[in-house]
Amino acid sequence: MEAYAGETDPASHSYRGRTGRNGVMFGPPGYAYVYFTYGMHFCVNVVCMPEGIPRAVLLRAGRVTLGEDLARHRRARWRTEADPPSVLPARDLARGPARLCQALAINRTQNGLDMCSGASELRLRLADPGLRQDGGIEVAVGPRVGVSAAADVPWRYWIAGDPTVSPYRPHKNRVR
Repeated sequence: MEAYAGETDPASHSYRGRTGRNGVMFGPPGYAYVYFTYGMHFCVNVVCMPEGIPRAVLLRAGRVTLGEDLARHRRARWRTEADPPSVLPARDLARGPARLCQALAINRTQNGLDMCSGASELRLRLADPGLRQDGGIEVAVGPRVGVSAAADVPWRYWIAGDPTVSPYRPHKNRVR
């Protein structure tokens, strides 16, 4: 996951204030902020501060533990015939924020859903006890991925050695 600190963070969507797109970030914690990026992918964040304080964490990757066939089917439209979904390693099903949204069928319709409500179609659940920090799991820290502003800020967190974590790639400026 990656943290974004609102109006004090030039990499945050809420850096310049509230808009129709980022309004969910200003709401209560536990809500999904889903946005469309690069004209082709969705990404999901979880709002994490009290109402009026626009802070969120981007969910960068996940491990598919149930419904692998369904996740493969959802990801299939993004694959080519030369690279069919049946050969896609399980670790890659939700490796990266766009792949995570593809595998879980997350799109703009889930923007603003309460991820802490049992009635929500998009929910956060308690972690497997084996994955908790007190269980000997090392949490690694590094710079955020794919941002040009504040790219060196070490607000990316992941479980060290987890194969489902998308690799770090430094931002590259576009040549015009």
